Amino acid sequence: VQLQASGGGLVQTGGSLRLSCAASGRTFSSYDMGWFRQTPGKERDFVAAISWSGGSTYYADSVKGRFTISRDNAKNTVYLRMNSLRPEDTAVYYCAARSGHLIATMPTDYDYWGQGTLVTVSS
Repeated sequence: VQLQASGGGLVQTGGSLRLSCAASGRTFSSYDMGWFRQTPGKERDFVAAISWSGGSTYYADSVKGRFTISRDNAKNTVYLRMNSLRPEDTAVYYCAARSGHLIATMPTDYDYWGQGTLVTVSS
């Protein structure tokens, strides 16, 4: 599966953005999906994940209550709604897909990756 992330940009502290990740292929609905983020010189960190059906979600503590992951299997797209953004949310955000059926939080658990979209939160 090929993934294309979009929706990043520059936003002020407290603002909102919605990231999208469009997937190619007819088997999107069989993949669990995740969002990760990375800043220069640091490891890629888990942000949120959603099961293949959308019935289960999981969030990093740092974004819980502010970010919402969702998916539309008819559109082959996963979303990340980000509210109450903070400067520390600034990063390149990546979407990823895995063929397993358990929520996973490690980058090595994911099989496919998008190219990343930059989110910058100004103070």
